[in-house]
Amino acid sequence: MAHFVVVGAGQAGAALVAKLRALGFQGDITLIGEETAPPYQRPPLSKAYLLGEMEEERLWLRSADFYADNRITLRLGEAVTAIDASARTLTVGGETLTYDELALTTGSVPRRLPAAIGGDLAGVYTVRTLADVDAMRAEFQPGRRVVIVGGGYIGLEAAAVAAKLGLNVTVIEAAPRILQRVAAPETADYFRALHGTHGVTIREGVGLARLAGETRVTAAHLADGSELPCDFVIAGVGILPVTTLAEAAGCAIENGIRTDALGLTSQPHIWSAGDCASFPHGTGRLRLESVGNAIDQAEAVAANMLGAGQPYVAKPWFWSDQYDCKLQIAGLNTGYDHIVTRKGEGAAVSFWYYAGDTLLAVDAMNDARAYMVGKRLIEMGRSPAPEAVVDTPDLKVLLKA
Repeated sequence: MAHFVVVGAGQAGAALVAKLRALGFQGDITLIGEETAPPYQRPPLSKAYLLGEMEEERLWLRSADFYADNRITLRLGEAVTAIDASARTLTVGGETLTYDELALTTGSVPRRLPAAIGGDLAGVYTVRTLADVDAMRAEFQPGRRVVIVGGGYIGLEAAAVAAKLGLNVTVIEAAPRILQRVAAPETADYFRALHGTHGVTIREGVGLARLAGETRVTAAHLADGSELPCDFVIAGVGILPVTTLAEAAGCAIENGIRTDALGLTSQPHIWSAGDCASFPHGTGRLRLESVGNAIDQAEAVAANMLGAGQPYVAKPWFWSDQYDCKLQIAGLNTGYDHIVTRKGEGAAVSFWYYAGDTLLAVDAMNDARAYMVGKRLIEMGRSPAPEAVVDTPDLKVLLKA
């Protein structure tokens, strides 16, 4: 009987094995993960879970019985140490497993602050895994001082939680503004103002020089010579795809594990999906760091492992929760040259990214209607005139135009 192995028990790995069974695969399935917890949601870690509003079991993507009921062997707390692509074997826990098809859904890891500037001091944290958040939860006490390095979505979400719990929060961003890499100035302005109303200090255009402290961090020294005393630090400076295992197996690496449109790597019988995988998109290649892509790409790869032969077409979407604001993003804004602003009901607002006459993406703040209409328009390849976006009372009309 065929044996399919999936390495990486995160969102993509869990989606892939479930889809294999849903599509009728009757062979053996093994899902291997380095963490001891069963596959779980990561987005709530820096929000509801850190706030204490969600228990660990509610993070789990499937019930404890799902894997056994579906004849999926779940090996947790184990690391794959080697893959022999020619022999179609892998080594895990000192044991050699054979596979017929192998999928690498190894995900990503957070960038860490260099040890040379104090990144290895006690009290310096990243936000990526359950263990990361469990390690820092005790730090979140009212009146304590936290410095958050990085003004991207992870850093801003952590800032929102800290502010809600009564901490003194400072965010430092080396770029000229927060969200520099991922959003328009209009979106950055919205969130800067939102955080300001909750007492968060945001320092833009100034980088971290070093962290001070003997064994535990006590202050952050900035590039402009200023000093921020602190009780702990959170680094939200991006993530890196986990490619070491794939590279050792002989898979081509290009901004992650390089795959073709089906999800197959340069090695026969080895596939990849999720944060760690780059795939053809338009005239170039793309690697997406999102829950939506992890699920959709993994399910597409599962079908292709069974012979579907259907190229994966990404339909990017993202979200971020900060305070009482839900940001929903549809599309990719790369290459935009102007923004159209639409006011929604109450405080709702959306920013529509255009390149010439082409709609690329939408950022919608507490405006689910704008997000849903924008997402459908982008997926349909339709671009309404900017004045129609601003002036049409019911956005649904744009889907019929």
